[in-house]
Amino acid sequence: MVETTTGGEPDDGAAEVLDRPLPDGVRRRVVQIVSDGFGGLTVAELPVQLRQYARFAPNRRAKFAGNAMAAALETDPLFRQRIAEKLREAQSELTGALDSGSPPPAADPLDVAAAAYVLRPPGWVKLVTAAGEEALRADAERADEETRAELDRLREELAEARAQTRTETERLRTELESAKKEAESLHRKLRGALSDVKRGEAAVRKLRGEMEAVRGEGQAHVSAAESESRRLKARLSEVEATLEATRRAAREGRSVEDMRVRLLLDTVLDAAQGLRRELALPPVSVRPAETVDAVEPGRMTPKDIAARALSENDPAILDQLLALPQAHLVVDGYNVTKTGYPQMPLEKQRLRLLGQLSQLAAQTGAEVTCVFDGAELAAPVLLAPPRGVRVLFSKPGVTADELIRQLVRAEPPGRPVIVVSTDREVADGVAKAGARPVASAVLLKRFSRG
Repeated sequence: MVETTTGGEPDDGAAEVLDRPLPDGVRRRVVQIVSDGFGGLTVAELPVQLRQYARFAPNRRAKFAGNAMAAALETDPLFRQRIAEKLREAQSELTGALDSGSPPPAADPLDVAAAAYVLRPPGWVKLVTAAGEEALRADAERADEETRAELDRLREELAEARAQTRTETERLRTELESAKKEAESLHRKLRGALSDVKRGEAAVRKLRGEMEAVRGEGQAHVSAAESESRRLKARLSEVEATLEATRRAAREGRSVEDMRVRLLLDTVLDAAQGLRRELALPPVSVRPAETVDAVEPGRMTPKDIAARALSENDPAILDQLLALPQAHLVVDGYNVTKTGYPQMPLEKQRLRLLGQLSQLAAQTGAEVTCVFDGAELAAPVLLAPPRGVRVLFSKPGVTADELIRQLVRAEPPGRPVIVVSTDREVADGVAKAGARPVASAVLLKRFSRG
């Protein structure tokens, strides 16, 4: 064994210094030696920078901590001594031979150089340098062999390529001769075809000129025909629109006028019959003798029929008006309910008023329409109108007053229309249209009377 100093380094090899970088092959073997001996050391025996790799597997240590282990082995003599001891335990024959100064001739130079780098026996620098040079020679020889093999392969490929080139050249030469003959034949045909094309182009130009002339004349005729067709279609559309508008107006006017005339006729007939019943008139029977002017016995005149004056707030006025033939009662709904029972919710106001109007319609037989202002509603009202009462809500942007005036204007002149509302503007407006306004209080008194 080689004697060591107090720090654990051999005396003879410690002073030697490697004056060139460690060859790559030797460095890989050194890292593998350190990685193998790494696992036999405790964490405290490891340099600080290597302790984080203590739990790594040998392969992972060599991969991720190779540079750090090589640096620690170079700079930390104590760590190198510990790795050397682990190496002597693992490869006692090789390390013993190095310590004695005679490495085994059959050993791998890289293994010998790596072990010498770790153990640092006398002459270790020469061993490392020789191993590096040997590795370079081996690499050069291997590269030379590979180059020669590659050169032989390329020569063979070149010979094959030359043979193929000669064969391909002969084939192409044959094809070229054939192509030349075919090209000469095609050239002759082409000259003939060009002559035919020129004659054809001349004929085409002549036909094209004639066609353009015919096309221009045809387009002129077509444009004139299209213009006339558009004019006739526009005229036909105007006539059809006018005819349809005339038919629609005739249908609408006839149906509205027929309804208004029929309703007015029924009103006149009912009024005549009611007047006959009221005056108790006998059937009219005119005789020629009755046309002779003479003095007749005294008879009763209309002045003699008793009449009772009624107040405007007397509900009897409403009874008399509803007793007229074909009477139509139009009620301003919220005006009546807010006059009679404003403390109730709107829904209950509507239900109470419609129930009372239904009873009034059943008693009098009059047509009853109740109008509510739709602007006061948060959502459309779902209800079943009571028997004998028509319920209407004004549209958005239209007030109940405007809807009442539309209803009055829709009635034929002469039909008795009674409008119940306290609104003076509504009363004045319907009075101008021929309707009879009645205060809401009068209708409420009529309801209370039963």
